[in-house]
Amino acid sequence: MVNQQSIVIIGPAHPLRGGLASYDERLAKEFISQGCQTTIYTFSLQYPGFLFPGTTQYSTEPAPKDIPIKVCINSVNPLNWLIVGNELKKLRPDIIVVRYWLPFMGPCLGTILRRVKKNGHTRVVCIADNIVPHEKRPGDRPFTKYFVQPVDAFITMSEKVLSDLPAFTGSKPATFVAHPLYDNFGEKISKQEARAYLRIGNDEKILLFFGFIRKYKGLDILLDAMKILKSSNNSPLGAGGKLLIAGEFYEDKKQYEDQIAALGIQDQLILKTDFIPDSEVKYYLCAADVVVQPYRNATQSGVTPLAYHFEVPMIVTNVGGLPSLVPEGKVGLIAEPNAASLAEKITAYFEKGSETFLPHLVEEKKKYSWQKMTEAIFEMSSKSTS
Repeated sequence: MVNQQSIVIIGPAHPLRGGLASYDERLAKEFISQGCQTTIYTFSLQYPGFLFPGTTQYSTEPAPKDIPIKVCINSVNPLNWLIVGNELKKLRPDIIVVRYWLPFMGPCLGTILRRVKKNGHTRVVCIADNIVPHEKRPGDRPFTKYFVQPVDAFITMSEKVLSDLPAFTGSKPATFVAHPLYDNFGEKISKQEARAYLRIGNDEKILLFFGFIRKYKGLDILLDAMKILKSSNNSPLGAGGKLLIAGEFYEDKKQYEDQIAALGIQDQLILKTDFIPDSEVKYYLCAADVVVQPYRNATQSGVTPLAYHFEVPMIVTNVGGLPSLVPEGKVGLIAEPNAASLAEKITAYFEKGSETFLPHLVEEKKKYSWQKMTEAIFEMSSKSTS
């Protein structure tokens, strides 16, 4: 059924890089496939340099085809916020879908949306990645309270964020929808092809830590677990087992280098610590025997839908929304966020074998469609007018 509504997505998109941009572009593609007139309004300046810990905010990949993207929002220029807000007020889209992931964006996005709402027509639905940030800074609470005021309804991708919302939003409509699959990084390829590309032996057992490296993601815990496994006489990893670390450092890498040297586990690691371009993501996921997410805290993770899409079992920690997305013993295993528990679950995983998990994984992934997300957005936008 063709949907004639006009949609504007406000959030990161090309030429910006990263998981948020990939998500917004894939969501736009889904709206367009349903007949909606869809445009993404993205940032000409997303973060000032002092807030961005990586090497660059910009993609080297070509722009996605057939997705209108307007690069126009400056996150630190209040005059720009008024200009963009007035433009969208006059445009009168039926729905604005706005991403919210960091309180720093609250003043910018909150001001734009206040201008838009003066048209008396546009409904605003927020996809809230986080409401309470992983890494706290001064101003978090007032910035978020300022942002939520003009929003009509909310969608979260974890039960944790859904439970955090009422402290800021009161009784505004909100619902939980699981993060859809990242199916825009190509199709699954064979393990042999992926490992040949990465120059990894076919006989090695490969754990994968994927994504940017920050304290809350617990890479240091996983490194300690690798030491435990190396010291074990009956480790199923054996002499050929390795941890593939694929992702850019978003904090000082020296602390990790020092830890690796102190643990003496250099021979157990494959380090690919540059940003992984979209065109190479499939090689890392498909090369892995299991994806490990050793997070200290989490709401949801974009790595989980990636693992589902490429049908790679997972070991996750028992924090935030991760356990609800990875049914224990079916699509993976759940560890406590400490090295001993992770080492125990890694051992258990290889003793069970991937064939234990793959049938359930293939079945479970059917739940995570982009159509479910767009249906929820339409439903929440209609609730916001009732």
